[in-house]
Amino acid sequence: MKENSTDLRKILRRYGLKSTPQRIAVYTAMKELGHASADMVYQLASAGLTTLTVATVYNVLESFVQVGLLQRRMSSNNKMYMDVNTYNHCHLYCEETNTYKDYDDPELMLLIHDHFRNKRIRGFDLDRIDVQLVGRKRIAGSRAK
Repeated sequence: MKENSTDLRKILRRYGLKSTPQRIAVYTAMKELGHASADMVYQLASAGLTTLTVATVYNVLESFVQVGLLQRRMSSNNKMYMDVNTYNHCHLYCEETNTYKDYDDPELMLLIHDHFRNKRIRGFDLDRIDVQLVGRKRIAGSRAK
């Protein structure tokens, strides 16, 4: 479902952010991409907004993370990716292509959260649980090992 600019303005307002053309362009790009680096967002968003700079994209993405509109994802190529889906889910990460795909497994997430619900880890305060399965995309026709 594509959101119109009125919907995007409401979303930004709900998170306490002004709906500037830059924020709307960045969030629209993130909704389309799902998981993306700042460079990917800039490439898509700047096509429709010529005044957008890479620095602005970084700042807008960071402001979205700070209010909980996006989450960070660190890749094995040391590039930061953002995730537009902030609900409790897992990720499949392909190291060959540095791409993410959401993987919904409520049973697994429930097991993990139940395990850590009352567990105390000495010297560590758990803020959230982030499950990422790392591998590579299987070529069509190949068998699982």
